[in-house]
Amino acid sequence: MVPVNKQIVPSEDHSSADSQLVLCIVRDITNPQWNRCKITINLQEHVSVQELCEEIARQANYEPDTFNLVWQKGGNDGQEIIMNKLSLLTLRDAGLLPGNKRNFFQIQDKDGIQPIPINAGATGITVTDGDDNIAAMAAAAACNEDSDNQPLIKAPTVDTCASFTDYNYSYASSVTSKSESGYVGLINQAMTCYLNSLLQTLYMTPEFRNALYRWCFDDSIEDATKSIPYQLQRLFVQLQTSTKRSIETYDVTRSFGWDSNEAWHQHDVQELCRVMFDALETKFKNTENEDLINRLYQGQMKDYVKCLECGNESARKDSFLDIPLVIRPFGSTKTNSSVQEALQAFISPETLNDTNQYFCERCDKKCDAHKGLKFQSFPYVLTLQLKRFDFDYSTYTRLKLNDKVSFPEILNMNKLLEDEEEEGDESDEHNLENLNNLTNARRRSESPDDTIDEGIDVEQAASVSTPEETQTNGPYLYELFSIMVHSGTANGGHYYAYIKSFTDGRWYCFNDTSVTHATKEDIRRTYGIEALPGRCAPTSTLPNAYMLMYRQIETTKNAGFTTVEEFPSHIKELMVRLQNEEEEERRQREIDRNTCKIKLFGVHPMTGKPVEARLEVHKDKTLSEATEIAHKLLAFDKHTPLVQCRLVKYDEFHESLERSFEGDESTLMGTLLSGVKTSYIFDLLLETRKADQEFAVYKAGGVTNKLFVVDLETESISNPISMRSYLTTTVHDFKVQIAQTTGLCLETMRVVLEPLVKPLVKPLVNGQKTLKNEGFLKSNKVFVESSNTEDSQVPFPESKLYQLLDRYANTIRLQVTLPLFDQDEFKPPKSSSTSPCPSSTSSNTEDKYNDLQLETEIALSKAPTPSPTGSSSTLSDDHPLDKNGLNLLGSETDSGVVSLNDARITDDLAGDSDGNLADLRGSPDGADDGEPDMLMRSEVGEDVDIPGGEVQSGDAGITTDSACWCQSGCGDCSKLQRVNSEQSSTGAVSSPVSSHSSLSSPVTGLVDHQSSSIPIEPDPSAGGETKGTLASYDDPNEDSEDEIYENTRHAKMLNGYFKAEPVQIIDNARLLAVHVDKRMTLAVFKKSLETYVGRESQHFKVYRVYANSQEFESIRLTETLQSYSEDSKVIIKLGRALKKGEYRVKIYQLTANSPEPCKYLFDCVFAKGMSVIQSKTELVPELREKCGLEIPLKRLRLRKKAWKNPGAIYIDSQLYEDDIPIFTNWEVFVEILERDEPLVDPTHLVLFVRRWRPSEFKLDPFEEVLLSDCTVAELKKRLSALSDISPENIDFAKGKGTFPCEVSLLEMQSDLEWNPQVTSLNSWPLYISDDGAVIYYCDRSEPIKELTEEEKQEIQKKENSRLAKTTTKPNYPSPRKERALKIYTDSTSSSST
Repeated sequence: MVPVNKQIVPSEDHSSADSQLVLCIVRDITNPQWNRCKITINLQEHVSVQELCEEIARQANYEPDTFNLVWQKGGNDGQEIIMNKLSLLTLRDAGLLPGNKRNFFQIQDKDGIQPIPINAGATGITVTDGDDNIAAMAAAAACNEDSDNQPLIKAPTVDTCASFTDYNYSYASSVTSKSESGYVGLINQAMTCYLNSLLQTLYMTPEFRNALYRWCFDDSIEDATKSIPYQLQRLFVQLQTSTKRSIETYDVTRSFGWDSNEAWHQHDVQELCRVMFDALETKFKNTENEDLINRLYQGQMKDYVKCLECGNESARKDSFLDIPLVIRPFGSTKTNSSVQEALQAFISPETLNDTNQYFCERCDKKCDAHKGLKFQSFPYVLTLQLKRFDFDYSTYTRLKLNDKVSFPEILNMNKLLEDEEEEGDESDEHNLENLNNLTNARRRSESPDDTIDEGIDVEQAASVSTPEETQTNGPYLYELFSIMVHSGTANGGHYYAYIKSFTDGRWYCFNDTSVTHATKEDIRRTYGIEALPGRCAPTSTLPNAYMLMYRQIETTKNAGFTTVEEFPSHIKELMVRLQNEEEEERRQREIDRNTCKIKLFGVHPMTGKPVEARLEVHKDKTLSEATEIAHKLLAFDKHTPLVQCRLVKYDEFHESLERSFEGDESTLMGTLLSGVKTSYIFDLLLETRKADQEFAVYKAGGVTNKLFVVDLETESISNPISMRSYLTTTVHDFKVQIAQTTGLCLETMRVVLEPLVKPLVKPLVNGQKTLKNEGFLKSNKVFVESSNTEDSQVPFPESKLYQLLDRYANTIRLQVTLPLFDQDEFKPPKSSSTSPCPSSTSSNTEDKYNDLQLETEIALSKAPTPSPTGSSSTLSDDHPLDKNGLNLLGSETDSGVVSLNDARITDDLAGDSDGNLADLRGSPDGADDGEPDMLMRSEVGEDVDIPGGEVQSGDAGITTDSACWCQSGCGDCSKLQRVNSEQSSTGAVSSPVSSHSSLSSPVTGLVDHQSSSIPIEPDPSAGGETKGTLASYDDPNEDSEDEIYENTRHAKMLNGYFKAEPVQIIDNARLLAVHVDKRMTLAVFKKSLETYVGRESQHFKVYRVYANSQEFESIRLTETLQSYSEDSKVIIKLGRALKKGEYRVKIYQLTANSPEPCKYLFDCVFAKGMSVIQSKTELVPELREKCGLEIPLKRLRLRKKAWKNPGAIYIDSQLYEDDIPIFTNWEVFVEILERDEPLVDPTHLVLFVRRWRPSEFKLDPFEEVLLSDCTVAELKKRLSALSDISPENIDFAKGKGTFPCEVSLLEMQSDLEWNPQVTSLNSWPLYISDDGAVIYYCDRSEPIKELTEEEKQEIQKKENSRLAKTTTKPNYPSPRKERALKIYTDSTSSSST
């Protein structure tokens, strides 16, 4: 809440025409609510800075010169200037911006000390000793209430407390100064406001606080973290001596045995009070405080029954810690409007009469009697709970009673004692009024101002004229000192407390971190809402008093608070320790406030891996000192001398170097980074160089280029080298710079840019163009090649360089989980098992599907073992480029490292034995998911065994034009091979077994699958690389199976790449990392995995794992891997793969009269166009083999499964997809019938019926009825035929919930809606339009059996067991889950308990 600000007007005589206004916006960051509140001031520009500081101090309610006023010149990211040092200057001379421009200021700590509020005194602690100090403080408070000079941040009033969702709690509130009230607040951990209210009440109870101080903790007996009294003692000492605004309660809740989850559960404050007192009693055993709780809070009452005829009374004594007061008696609309009425109702006896008479032993008969409670003694501290939470039995919801309940400040409990039960109320009320007048008069004499509000002005409050007169009426006269308030609803809210100080007699609002003065109007609002006569108070979130605490007025017992000087020795020692901890925290906080925290990046000089850390350096440290800190932080000190390192400005997002700091080695970091900020818009990078190199100068405005050196001979790409240039640099000068950096030949150099958008790559050929004209951005990827080969003369789209970059951009890594198998079970697929050539006699679709699965033969070779990485820095190359290489095209080499996005991408792979791979992205022009082109070939130099011929070397050219590789004489193989040879001679396609096979060409051509090398079966535990022919075909949803088969054999070809790393066994799982071209189809991907799975591709399934760990089977063989991303997870499972139009279906067995009516059996495959009778025919043998169920076909039923409920029955003639929707992961019920299927018409209705026999209190088993129409008359007709009950005597009801819709026998008549007045089943409230609904029916003329209590208990016991097994009752949504409150007093943690 921000007060209305008043602008000051300068007294000097200046013309407004000559002077402009300066707009000042001030935020107090020392206050926990600084982001919500601000001060806005408009001053003339000739006003001095001193006057500005004084005006801000006045409006912020701070003592002048106790804070620093900091001007944020240039906004949040600009320079910070302390205005206090410029007090003699005018606003114009200080540089503030006039006119409509905004000048932002912050109120900050001065010398690490929080600003001092005007009312808090020089130390920030309110002095409470002595009457003079009390009067002075009261006068100051009264003056403050009447003055316009209100604090910048006011404490929340009752109105703001009403909405418990408006509070934001943060650690920042704990480091601000003590509030103007002089009291310290408690931080709300999450939903611990109820705990804070009770702790503050106990702290403000002198007798409890003093007793806790007298107790001495022995660390040899118990761990301090588990000692509840010790942690309360620490908390109370902090509340009394701390200079903070608020403190944490984590140590207290930890001693309760709570974890962090408990902070998110709100509990009842009265429940907490009971549980905490029990825990304290346990902890205080065998100490002087063993009876502390009983001594302060325990009273005695008598529970009695008194015969009205003879007067005989039977009673027992009970103790109580609090008195629960009913606001609205059960079944009544009238409420108790005051605490006095509620207390009187509490002790009012209940009359036992009629059938509820009491058996009197003296009269030896049942007599009318009074049953009730009588108070025998009251505790020193009286606790009253107003029972505002109730339960509405009509709506079955919790509700909160907001009805008005007033309470007095002085409460006389003497009249409620057993011996004074008959005393009149009138004299007591008169005496109470006199006492209240005396108390107010005494307080007014202590205050210099008669307008001071000294507490509650309550109509019911009264007192006697003198304390002596009061004592003659009894000892139990009480003074209210704590009101624990709840705002919100029955489902959640916020607790805070109004507590009266026994030191100064004033009321304070303890609202978590905020502690403020309270007025009589604040407390009156806690009475509640006064409802209309005979009506209940409306639902509201306004605050209501929930728990009241009174202290007995007894001069000899009433104690004052123990002062700091009176602390016992062990408390003084504790206070010193806490003060030292607080001082250390303050010092650390001051360091943090002056520490620059910024992200630091670098590339390790030995491993080449990118590293990052958070650099924390004091603002007064120089750049050289910060470099030394960063040098040690990144562990570069063990490998690179400090002189070879420097810090540069870095942009992590664009991965670009912004500028270097030449000549700023002695500049302070606070100046270099433009001050201490919570976040920076840039980062720092620790750059390294070689000993014989010099650092380049990076000026602002440059661009960063990642250079990737391409080696066409080894077909590899190196790790990137960072090089900085400028947009105005020409392409020729750029190449010269590259030649100087890499040592490549300038004359033969080819430079290719990877732009942000297509095309995939762009060669830089015009040397006169600037980098800006070529599309260079802040960060760029550049590929460089400088081999003097014929490839440079080929058009770039047809060049070997383009092929290599194309593959580089389209290769991804997949993490494949393989099925486990024994070595004996491993059976690699044989290439000769299925003829790949089309046969004139092969017309079976299954055979062609097998041909499709085995269409491409793949050659595998052992993967090279990479060398240790050698890259040391993002900016320099300390080691040769021939390290850690991965050959994208398959040739083994030790040169080059594949990487896409700098060393950052390869950090998880660099130096590992299983190689590394880049994060590849983009696709070439013309790539299409529906028609991908692939190419697969053998390794260079591999010997291949050609069927029907000799073993040939890969280095020798061979021709097989006349050979039919499939050995079936079809002629197609030789024809396709001749076409391949012709195109190879023109340079369009290289034969996979020719001497030119070291590079795969992306240019299309027709190649038979056998024109690639014959498969070589490598060790599946080792890495391997696969290349071969790969055909594409159209969408299976559009083409027939035959068309797919033909298209697979005669499609265009493109690059296809598959390389596997060695198989790893981790956590009993076989993991395989594969690098594949994402344009590869699923069919070829599965074919490539055959050797590692140990099964042919049609005998295993591919599942893709998504981010939420869900697995979905990939079944479309023509789909490419374009949708997969880097390191996508794939799971291989054994089993027949799905074909086009097939869906996997989960089969469940439905047994209505079984304890387990819904049981999963197995998965099977249904296809589109299949009839129900066909699926039944396939299921019968599976049920026999897998489940041991011998079922005749005519007695097998299939029906819809909707969660656990049976649905429509499927007719034999219906077709899947045409008549019955079919989809992935479909679920179906199978049902075994006792006779042949009676349902032949899908328009008929089949229902489950169950007869209820009320005379026997039992249910018959489920039966079925077949209805020809959906009417009640038809239902009763069928039920009559089934049960021999006449239709007019049949009552029926629809079952509730999920199948089997179980209902307790004891609730059968009340829980179901019997005999609905409808004529159609498809109308409200039945809505029966599908098979499977459950109907209960009974004979209306059958009487209901009268059960004895023993029979009811026996039935209930059986029903509980039955319903627990078969019924899932609906869970109605609840606003929050109830959780029992526990405090653990032993070593058992809450989690284990």
